[in-house]
Amino acid sequence: MDLFRKSAGYRYMDAFVLANVVELGTGHFCNRHLDLRNDPGGRTFAQMTQAARSGCRNFAEGSERLMTSYATAIELLDVARASLCELRDDYNKWLMMDWQAPWPMESHEAKRVYGVRLDKPDYGNDVNRGVCLHILAQYRKFEPELSSEDGIVRANTLLILITRTLNMLAKYLKSLGDEFVETGGFRERMSTVRSEARSQQDGVPDEGPTCPKCGAPTRLRKTRNGNRPFWGCTGYPACRGIVEYP
Repeated sequence: MDLFRKSAGYRYMDAFVLANVVELGTGHFCNRHLDLRNDPGGRTFAQMTQAARSGCRNFAEGSERLMTSYATAIELLDVARASLCELRDDYNKWLMMDWQAPWPMESHEAKRVYGVRLDKPDYGNDVNRGVCLHILAQYRKFEPELSSEDGIVRANTLLILITRTLNMLAKYLKSLGDEFVETGGFRERMSTVRSEARSQQDGVPDEGPTCPKCGAPTRLRKTRNGNRPFWGCTGYPACRGIVEYP
């Protein structure tokens, strides 16, 4: 087992790409449709652009933190989710101020935006440049709506893109939660890696007898004070079965 979990390849994920499209689209929307008349203090501009930025940056930071902490990673990803929810509500409010409601999902306009599929990324050797070019290319897929002079069209399009991003992000969070339950966190990985190293040094097999509770393999571990070795279930913490050693 590797000590460090690989950070998720989040820059290849559609959810991250769409979050960036939303951030760019929100910047253009605010520059074009918020002014002294409807945002005299500039607070809505700042709030919306910061929420869009948070959706991207906390997505990236949370994914990177997966190397050493599921808890921190999931917290940051949840901040990204909450920021996008806040941004969604800002667009809803903007529409309602103009006596509008979001497009019905069955409308032609909504179906067009929901139906656009993203390209599979191919970043080549220069990943940083490749990511930027890919995001811009995906943005252009929605350009007829995102470049519209009609703010209602832009707001509705961004609402749909936010919804798509949130749906993907919810699945991502669930998969990380399931993964944590199955494999445990960084501290448990450290314990396992150290036990494996000690086993190899002492000539003890990597795996011990099967767990009496769930039938999974066991690995040599030690009690908290380090005085007594025992075979612990590899399914810990979901399963806490042990076998006496030797």
